[in-house]
Amino acid sequence: MSNRLLRVNELMQREISAFLHSRYSAEAVSITITGVDITGDLREAKVYYAVLGAQGDLEWAGRFLKAKLPEIRAVVAKNVVIKHVPLLTFVPDATMHRAVRVEQLLDELDRKDSKA
Repeated sequence: MSNRLLRVNELMQREISAFLHSRYSAEAVSITITGVDITGDLREAKVYYAVLGAQGDLEWAGRFLKAKLPEIRAVVAKNVVIKHVPLLTFVPDATMHRAVRVEQLLDELDRKDSKA
């Protein structure tokens, strides 16, 4: 991936996150924008998000972000200077849940080793 795409990804991530937490601070307090992956032609972007909480919170966040999509695209169009405003798709990021699960498994192994 080129440096330009990486910079655009990071800029979009910062702008989307800043908008959500300034405009919808109460609703978006548990939502973290973990990354953005824009295509080479800058026409489509996947926005990855994670939520602290249960599976129901993740589903709620998906609906919330989808409902706020026009506002988010407007902010991206205003603050990120690129030729086309990309179509945004919100994708849940399961990395945090996997990391927690791996940590739990490692803790279990440590406890078994200490007992043995």
